[in-house]
Amino acid sequence: MRIINSVTLTLIIVGAINWGVIAFFQLDFVAALFGGQDAFLSRIVYGVIGLSGLYYLTKTLYPIGIIPTVDTIDGNVRYSTEVAEEYEGNRRETEKDEE
Repeated sequence: MRIINSVTLTLIIVGAINWGVIAFFQLDFVAALFGGQDAFLSRIVYGVIGLSGLYYLTKTLYPIGIIPTVDTIDGNVRYSTEVAEEYEGNRRETEKDEE
């Protein structure tokens, strides 16, 4: 996953720089390198950069909050989200009360 994150972030940065150059200097690097905006390769590059942006948008909107925690009762490592940790902590307290 680290490689995918690095590649997509690099593509997003390249796309942002390209948009900045278009805005300030009216020069489209992607189009210049790959034969114009309507060229097949340019459209692929634009599409891959767009998909990278969507990938990071979903990562931002739906983060995976998996946090490793050590269970104090038996010493095992448990992987859970923050909500599950709160539930698990309440469950442990209930188990102690029942004993």
